[in-house]
Amino acid sequence: MSDEVKSDLLVPEDVYLTSGVHIGTQQKSADMKQFIFKVRSDGLYVLDVKQTDNRIRAAAKFLARYDPDRIMVVSARQYGQKPVKVFTKTIGAKTSANRFVPGSLTNPKLPMFSEPEVLLVTDPAADQQAMAEAMNVGIPIVALCDANNETRNVDLVVPTNNKGRRALACVYWLLTREILKEKGFLPRDEDFKLTIDDFEASL
Repeated sequence: MSDEVKSDLLVPEDVYLTSGVHIGTQQKSADMKQFIFKVRSDGLYVLDVKQTDNRIRAAAKFLARYDPDRIMVVSARQYGQKPVKVFTKTIGAKTSANRFVPGSLTNPKLPMFSEPEVLLVTDPAADQQAMAEAMNVGIPIVALCDANNETRNVDLVVPTNNKGRRALACVYWLLTREILKEKGFLPRDEDFKLTIDDFEASL
């Protein structure tokens, strides 16, 4: 049984579960209803890790089509900053992991002005300024979305706990590995030397 589950998912299911990727919030948005597996007795919505897994694959395939330096990744969330930095450094993408400066995508006069072809956000709510600018310039948006996120302006939703340290590390680790595989830089999973720990923010 465990082999079936393993071959079915990018990592054994317990890697997702111990990382807390499936732990949602106590609110759910109508947009995210389709990704919710169940509600726990304490009122937390639990996300479906099989759908998370599918969407990580889809996001990696999608992002791998772009030149890495045309991908912009943002995280206003503190625990997203280290995974974003390791992700962008490893694949060669751009980041504004600390604070997204308003106008970064729309004002050519700013020193940090950038013209990415796709935006990856860690949380549509926390990263709303970057999302608004991406919509303004008409580039697609990939977003890590928790149970309570609105997704109407997101082109590709990756349903996940986007607040937990370990969950963010796990998702960015997998995205990094899968993009490198898609691009042909990584023949096998075993060749990927970075671990989830390498992506995890310190307390």
